[in-house]
Amino acid sequence: MKVPKKAATPPAAAATLRRLLGPIDRFFDRVFGSAYNPLYQSGNLAVLFLAVAVVTGVYLFLFYQIGEAHASVVRIEEEVFLGSFMRSLHRYSADLALVALGVHMLRKLVQGHTWGPRALAWRSGILLLFVVLLCGWTGLIMVWDRQALQLAVVGAELIDLLPLFSEPIGRSFSGEVDIPSSFFFMNLFLHVALPLGVAAGLWLHVARVARPAVVPSQPMRRFALVSLGLFSLLVPVALPPAADLLELPTRMPVDLFYSGWLVPAQHLPSWAVLLFWLLFFGVLWQAPVWWRPRDAEIEPSFVDENRCTGCYQCYQDCPYEAITMVEREVPSSLSELVARVDPAVCVGCGICAGSCASMGVGPPGRVGREQLTAVKGLSGEVSVGPDQVVLLSCAFGLGLPDELAQKDGVVAFESGCSGSVHTSAIEGLLRSGAGGVYLLSCPGRDCLFREGPKWLEQRIYHDREAELQARVDRRRVRLGSFSRSEATLAHRDLDDFVAAVRELQLGTAEPTDPEDPLCKSQLRRAAAEPGTDDREQEPVGVG
Repeated sequence: MKVPKKAATPPAAAATLRRLLGPIDRFFDRVFGSAYNPLYQSGNLAVLFLAVAVVTGVYLFLFYQIGEAHASVVRIEEEVFLGSFMRSLHRYSADLALVALGVHMLRKLVQGHTWGPRALAWRSGILLLFVVLLCGWTGLIMVWDRQALQLAVVGAELIDLLPLFSEPIGRSFSGEVDIPSSFFFMNLFLHVALPLGVAAGLWLHVARVARPAVVPSQPMRRFALVSLGLFSLLVPVALPPAADLLELPTRMPVDLFYSGWLVPAQHLPSWAVLLFWLLFFGVLWQAPVWWRPRDAEIEPSFVDENRCTGCYQCYQDCPYEAITMVEREVPSSLSELVARVDPAVCVGCGICAGSCASMGVGPPGRVGREQLTAVKGLSGEVSVGPDQVVLLSCAFGLGLPDELAQKDGVVAFESGCSGSVHTSAIEGLLRSGAGGVYLLSCPGRDCLFREGPKWLEQRIYHDREAELQARVDRRRVRLGSFSRSEATLAHRDLDDFVAAVRELQLGTAEPTDPEDPLCKSQLRRAAAEPGTDDREQEPVGVG
């Protein structure tokens, strides 16, 4: 039950960043609750907003004309059905997509998801950010207003610094000659083609992730889409005057997220602006190097082939597709196939340890049978009474604050990811004399290893393989999912569970309803195939 000595933990600097972002997390937790906190679904929201931008962009494209760029946008605003609304929806969704991408990057920095097996996801995310920015810049130029002209001028100056063209393209915007129509055609082509690059980048981004949650949860989807639609309807995007190459410089409206950088760029030499962008993306690209913890090393899972039964469960539960099923090199009566871990992909989360009924897979020191050994050791070191609760708190989430660790009636320990806790360890704690076991995990959408709370909940309450046996009284086991800013809620829920366990011990608790689905499940499984488990069969945790 110990915290792994080596794991994919965030670097030390992440603690400082977490403290800075903590008040924002707490605010959104109070408003939405951790289950629906949009910050925990920022990557999913970015995909949703990009999808809205693509759909609305297709609608606007039907009425856009290259030869008269600004005039066609004016017609869309004034004559096309829902034109103004769709244009506002298009712009605001693109802005929100960029904001969500920024939040998602910050959260991944805080969680340390930049190095090791996650380096591919991080660097593909940087490529996605660049493509989204480029797509936004080309989209703003399509309007061909004052902001578009300034973007084109500064962009041409930056491109002229690179040895790409024999003639400076900045001369096209001097006002001496007409802007060639090929410029508008190429800009439109890029704006239409770049979303395909976004789709390819997104595929690469989740290539090492099993069951990627690409879109937000349904309640969050509804809230985001309704809010975006109402805002677009009530606050339509303004349309500035058309670009004029001969007009003297005047005040220029800017899109805060895509072209806000133009304001300082007007007062800096072109080489300084180009250097800024090269450094910006270069530093982000190298985050797997400079954001990596100095003394961290991932200990990948291993498979004891003498115990593996080829059940596929660890293969199915692995959040990162690090486990495959292969034919045994040495034939065995256990199975034809055996699990095999790819150490280059494994992040050392230990979720496979919790999913293996035969206790044959997991990181060193955290395999199910080693967890059972640790439980037996606890009974010799710590006296836990029947009116006390053992608290197992995920080290990567809320952790073990003093107000929980020192609570009366609670014996507290930190575990690794909650999904790595084997249900046999839970049963072992109850058999050792504990009145109850409380498992404190991260919120499902903010798990450091993606699916820890999800699979633990399935094993305890829904008979997923490596399930908590039916003989265990579920009233003596509770799973609580709380964020770092919800310590008070976790405190109350733990108090409630301690009181419930004491009522069970005194015999004053309400009897279990035989019609309750959970009770039916326990009775059904207890009656089926008795004696198939090699553990003791008497009921556990009878009050």
